[in-house]
Amino acid sequence: MSHCQLAQLNIVKMKYAIDDPRMSGFFDRMDDINSLADAAPGFVWRLQIDDDDVAAITFFGDGYLPNMSVWENLASLQGFVYRSAHAEVMALRKQWFERMIEFYSVLWWITEGHTPALGEASERLDCLRQQGPSTRAFTFKQAFAPQ
Repeated sequence: MSHCQLAQLNIVKMKYAIDDPRMSGFFDRMDDINSLADAAPGFVWRLQIDDDDVAAITFFGDGYLPNMSVWENLASLQGFVYRSAHAEVMALRKQWFERMIEFYSVLWWITEGHTPALGEASERLDCLRQQGPSTRAFTFKQAFAPQ
């Protein structure tokens, strides 16, 4: 049986244009937070593009920024999200991003070595939005063990 790893996607909708000075507080921190993730215990992989211009990823629409990564387990991801400098940036997110009404973050288990694609992540997010948390697509608040 293959070992499982945890994939995650979260999306945010910017309040302002990417070049608006009000967004600089977020973008000025992005390299440091990404480096922190890369070095975090349990980190496996994160979505990247050539010049790390996350705004160039328009899969979810203009103004939406996706973040997708893979972790060894749920505890590793929780440690990074809630007990690192990432938590400080999350506390400021209302300055830069719209309040999302529906689910904007989804977790799911993948086979070790699998690299998720945005289409796959979008399907998991849609599943969560339509059916609520399940073994196929879940949240931090209602997580499921790998099957």
